[in-house]
Amino acid sequence: MGKISPVSAKYIVHSQIQIDGVVDKPDVIGAIFGQTEGLLGSDLELRELQRSGRIGRIEVKLETRNGKSNGEIIIPSSLDKAETAIIAAALETIQRIGPCNSKVNVQNIEDVRISKRDFVIERAKELLRELTSKVLPDSQEITDQVAQSVRMMEITEYGIERLASGPAIDESDEVLVVEGRADVLNLLKHGIKNAIALNGTGTIPETIKELGKKKLLTVFVDGDRGGDLIVKGLLNSGVEIDHVIKAPDGKEVEEITKKEIHKALRSKITVEQIRMELGIAKEVQHAEQTVKIQERREPEIIQKRTVKPELRKFKDLLDDLVGTRGAYILDEEMNLLGKVPIMELPNAIQNLTSPYAIVFDGYIDRAIVSTAERSGVKYLAGMKSRVNPRETRVELITSSDF
Repeated sequence: MGKISPVSAKYIVHSQIQIDGVVDKPDVIGAIFGQTEGLLGSDLELRELQRSGRIGRIEVKLETRNGKSNGEIIIPSSLDKAETAIIAAALETIQRIGPCNSKVNVQNIEDVRISKRDFVIERAKELLRELTSKVLPDSQEITDQVAQSVRMMEITEYGIERLASGPAIDESDEVLVVEGRADVLNLLKHGIKNAIALNGTGTIPETIKELGKKKLLTVFVDGDRGGDLIVKGLLNSGVEIDHVIKAPDGKEVEEITKKEIHKALRSKITVEQIRMELGIAKEVQHAEQTVKIQERREPEIIQKRTVKPELRKFKDLLDDLVGTRGAYILDEEMNLLGKVPIMELPNAIQNLTSPYAIVFDGYIDRAIVSTAERSGVKYLAGMKSRVNPRETRVELITSSDF
């Protein structure tokens, strides 16, 4: 008896069968041929269709449980759509198998060509990706690569400390102050030539102080607590800073893309604003500065409300978390309940019973404050806060409060 090659089958009929008794696979196949014989006419006689190879081998899978048999009937077909549908419908006329009542239900008719087409599409995507990764770059890409290499060769040294810098420090009205040589290189790669590095020295270089007197000085730091410490160090050393720029949260200046660099440059903030955010008091020399001092008292209010031993504990934990993007959850006795990644913090807060304090390496925003309020959290300690402490009953603590 002939059968269809898997390559030539166009459709596959999938049916479920339920039998009120125990039967074998040959009983089911015999019933299929016997009870459909003469039903559809000589052109659609199952035995003849299978003999000519237009219907493939009928597969039956049975499972017997609690005195009843259930299973699946699979019939491959190279007939057209209408003929295959008629054969499928004919299966549902089978009501008995041997001495047992039965019921056949056609689940679906699978178009094998659709499955093959999906495979072809996915494989074509893979082949195209491989081809794209191996082809020669176009002329614009070659030009960009050469231009970047030339820019990176332009790094030079400036001042008595021989600080790493771009070539345009003297002719620029504004100078970008970054942390290290790698930061200068990344900015040069993207066409920014007026950056100079602190070179990681413990003390602020005299060259930077002198530049602050003659030019507009913009500090461009990493998006973490280390960046805040650099800004604090510059301000406390009396460097005349005009603006501050921060890389995206958790990223370093040396690794950010051209788009991120230009977005950061457009988002620079004034030194007065950064003083307020970091809680750095400015020496009062004129009466008109009184208003600004009042605006900067908010972090001091938070410190007075917070018990000093708890504040010390928060500081130690926050220092331990720097750069980890993690969070500590504490109970009322200040015992550690667990440590989780920031991404999992909202779920962790909701699943724990009465968390007392949360200390995490990130920004306090409205979403985390709302979650903390619902869970009865008393303290939230983070690197910075974007929420007004007067707008929540949770006490907000940032690194500037220590």
